[in-house]
Amino acid sequence: MSNLFVVGFDEPQKAEELRLKLQELQSEYLLDLKEVVVAVKDEKGKVKLHEAGSLETGDSPAFAGFCGSLAALIFLNATTGAASGALADVGITHHFMKELAGTLIPGGSALFVLVGRPSPDRERVLEELSGISGKILTTSVLEEDEAKLRAALMAARS
Repeated sequence: MSNLFVVGFDEPQKAEELRLKLQELQSEYLLDLKEVVVAVKDEKGKVKLHEAGSLETGDSPAFAGFCGSLAALIFLNATTGAASGALADVGITHHFMKELAGTLIPGGSALFVLVGRPSPDRERVLEELSGISGKILTTSVLEEDEAKLRAALMAARS
């Protein structure tokens, strides 16, 4: 099972700062990051996504482009039809998507993080992340739902 975390900030640089910290923790084998995406909303309301891509090793990442696709769907208000239904079927509800959309305010940023297995040293991770402000949203995604999600998100992009 993977966990999707979204952390929203009122400042445009905060999500990138957290991304760098999480990648540092991954380099110390304290996190199993699969994917991270930073979303920044300018004062005019335009959203830019900065994808670090898949952080997994191996030939077939489990959620290649998942966070970026989900962020694009939410912030472009394209969460209707088959994509919305498939997302709801796997635990990413309309309520969760609305809450996500409200997390990214003009002049703010959000970090989408897909994490695999739990940290071997949870206390150390919490200690390293203490003091980071932001609104946190989370949901779980079962491995057997990966194909459904990828198909729904790719269909919504085209």
